[in-house]
Amino acid sequence: MMILRIKLMRLAIAIVFIMSFSFVSAQTPDIFRLEYMLMPRNSADAKLSRVKLVVNVPIKVREKDNIIIGAEYNRIAFDLLRGEPFNDEIKDYFHVLDLNMAYVYQYNADWRLVGVLTPRLSSTLNNPLEKGDVSINATVGAILDRPLADKPTRLVLGIAYNSTVALRIPLPIIYYEKRFHPNWSYVVGAPKSGVKYHFNEKHMLQTEFILDGYYVNLQSSVISSDSGLASSISTSAALVTFGYQHTLAKNMFLYGYIGHTLFQDGVLRDQERNDIFTLNDEPSFYFRTGFRIGI
Repeated sequence: MMILRIKLMRLAIAIVFIMSFSFVSAQTPDIFRLEYMLMPRNSADAKLSRVKLVVNVPIKVREKDNIIIGAEYNRIAFDLLRGEPFNDEIKDYFHVLDLNMAYVYQYNADWRLVGVLTPRLSSTLNNPLEKGDVSINATVGAILDRPLADKPTRLVLGIAYNSTVALRIPLPIIYYEKRFHPNWSYVVGAPKSGVKYHFNEKHMLQTEFILDGYYVNLQSSVISSDSGLASSISTSAALVTFGYQHTLAKNMFLYGYIGHTLFQDGVLRDQERNDIFTLNDEPSFYFRTGFRIGI
C-alpha cells in the first residue's frame, strides 16, 4: 500500500508540475527572474540545488493581443555521498531549457485565450544531442482576469500535453487566485497553492504548498547496482514553505522562502520510464531566494 501511495504521489506531482507551470505563468510572465534553490544534505546523504534564469519578451499584436517569446533555464546539481558505483556520473550538472512561445488573444474585457508551445531540452549534455534530450509540450486554455474588481480574481482553465511523462494524454489544468480582503489573498492550483498576507504595497508574507520536480535524460547511461541500465533521472517533491517578498519598485521584487518536504523521491529510470533505483526518498529542508521583474 505504501509503494502504491508513493507511485500515485509521484505521478500526480509529475503531471501537475510539468504540465501546468508554463501555462499559468505564460499569461502574466516575468520579464526577468534569477533564482537559487537549495535542499541541504539529508539523512540519505543527498543534496540538491538549482539555479533558475527566466527571460520573456512580450510583443503586442493588433490592439489587445500579445505574443510572448521567452526561455527558462534550470541548472540542477544532485550530490549523493553514499557509496554507489555510479556516484561520479550523476554529479554532473543537469540542464533543463524551455523555449516558450505563447499567443494571448483578448476575447473580451474579462477573458483571454492562450496557446503555448514549449520545446524542452532536458539532458546532462555530456555528449552531442540525442533523441531523448528533446521533447515538446503544448497547452491551450482560457483565463478570466478581473484585477480591478472589489475582490480581484483570476481563474485559469486549460488542457496540456507533455511527452516526457508516462501518462501521455491531454490533462486538465485549473488555477484560481482571489484577494478576498485588502490584506489577504489565496491561490488554489498547481504547482502551487497558498495564502498571502499583504502588509502594504511593499511587504508581503506567504505560506505555500508546492509541487516541484524535474526529469533529465542521462546521456552517459548509469548502471544500477542491482536493477540494470538507467537512461534518465527524476525527482518529485511536495513541500510546505513560508516566505517574504519585498517590492523594490513597480513590478520589481526580492523574495526568500524556507520550508520542508512532505514527500520526496529521487529515482533512476530505465528506457520504459520504470523506476530501477531510489536515490533519495528522505525528507529535506528547502530554501529559495531570488529577484524578479514582472510586467
